[in-house]
Amino acid sequence: MRSSLLALAATFFVTAALPLSIDAQQISLSDLAHSKLKNATAAVTTYHGSPAFKLIPIDPKASSNTAGGPMAILSEIRFRNGAIDVDVAGAPAKGAADSARGFIGVVFRVQSESRFEIVYLRPANSHADDLLRRNHTAQYSAEPDWPWDRLRKESPGVYESWVDMQTGEWTHMRIVVHGTDASLYVNHAENPCLIVHGLKLGDTEGSVGLWMGPDTDGYFRNLSIAKQ
Repeated sequence: MRSSLLALAATFFVTAALPLSIDAQQISLSDLAHSKLKNATAAVTTYHGSPAFKLIPIDPKASSNTAGGPMAILSEIRFRNGAIDVDVAGAPAKGAADSARGFIGVVFRVQSESRFEIVYLRPANSHADDLLRRNHTAQYSAEPDWPWDRLRKESPGVYESWVDMQTGEWTHMRIVVHGTDASLYVNHAENPCLIVHGLKLGDTEGSVGLWMGPDTDGYFRNLSIAKQ
């Protein structure tokens, strides 16, 4: 038992300390503008006074399932272990359904346009009056076999959590990945708001990309990727 606890502690220490010990590759807005787009067009624009990359859904009324959401994939980048940092701003798009939450986040270890790991936010849930809905603010899932609804049904509360954030405002995400573990830190918090053990695609390698829901007005800036 003691050895198991020590091993777990060592894994957590490495995962938490990882971003402090490696150099990050900054991804420019022009690089993002030349990324591979899925179900989207894109533009370099200004949002809240800052240069930003905007994903624009081709069909704003499309299904809101994760695999069908707009994406920008950096196909030339190969990522296995390390840290992904990015500022995101997501809000329900004008005219979106009442179920819209401003879904926005990061895909990683991308194997194809329909097979990837993802960590994302539902900004409109953060300050909801319903506590259960609040606890659905941050989410991990893996497409196509482990979508959010399957994970929620089979492991309630394990792959999602609450985090304090504002809808439509710049929010910093840091995703630290090591082996089959991942942690999400929001707005430079010292501790993660979401910890995932046993990533569903296993200890693999793939591309990195940006994702949002088709019913979202979404912006990104300051993307950097640090590999171990």
